Amino acid sequence: MSNILVTGGCGYKGTVLIPKLLANGHKVTVVDNQWFGNYLNDDKNLTVIKEDVRNIENIDLTNTEILIHLSSIANDPCGDLNPKLTWEVSALATMQLADKAKKCGVKQFIYASSGSVYGIKEEEQVTEDLSLNPISEYNKTKMVSERVLLSYQDDMIIQIIRPATVCGYSKRMRLDVAVNALTISALENGEIYVHGGSQIRPNVHIEDITDLYLFFIKNSNKVTGIFNAGFENLSLLDIAKKVNDIIPSNIKIEDLYDPRSYRINSDKLIKSGFKPKKTVEDAIVDLKEKYKNGDLESKLIYHNLKWMQKNKLVN
Repeated sequence: MSNILVTGGCGYKGTVLIPKLLANGHKVTVVDNQWFGNYLNDDKNLTVIKEDVRNIENIDLTNTEILIHLSSIANDPCGDLNPKLTWEVSALATMQLADKAKKCGVKQFIYASSGSVYGIKEEEQVTEDLSLNPISEYNKTKMVSERVLLSYQDDMIIQIIRPATVCGYSKRMRLDVAVNALTISALENGEIYVHGGSQIRPNVHIEDITDLYLFFIKNSNKVTGIFNAGFENLSLLDIAKKVNDIIPSNIKIEDLYDPRSYRINSDKLIKSGFKPKKTVEDAIVDLKEKYKNGDLESKLIYHNLKWMQKNKLVN
């Protein structure tokens, strides 16, 4: 199998992805600054390096065949805390990694972009060929990184994923993303607080988005380029209603309004042969069961923005 290096592998998605890579026989190296800890189990084929992705001289790509680039200052509010740091981590580091990957003979570079690079769109079908109008520092760094990576298409296989908002359980949990946040609110408070409600958000289950990386690895010769990855476009109020169906609660609409509203079309990905298996309802049910079993609780570290502010990680 392959030697794979994963940046940001200790994060929300990485903590689910890494065991799958190991189960498929790959040898995996993770580079992560571990701001939010390390929940990965020890394995003879796993090496975890605590390192900032910006320190490119400390990242050895000599024997790396596949590079999966997950690391970034994740989501809009966190990216806006320190724009300079966001550009360094989420854009400059991508440029440095791509250049070093080319020099070291990396064969395949899989990049985690974001479905939010489209900005606010009125189109019913937001496909990969639409213009990008990012409205935050986080989105802008993703757009720039995409364009940098596409310039290396003649040097290695480039696969760019524009994921929807991810939902579902991970040992390195995120409770500051739509489905997860509304679910934990229902579980802990018996109330679901919806800010606005009409905004549309595309969603993807964490099991599907991590399976997608395996799909890209297995189909690297025929699946290249940019792919949306989101299979349920739902308003925040619709998500709240789905939570309420599974965890009966009081839905409270609040005036605080986050203007981000976008949907994505993933027909291109489905036509390539990838088939999602999980739904938003599956995520809610899983989170409910984890909470009942004591495997899930609300912790500050599961809220990126609050944790970064408390620990002054972006100063």
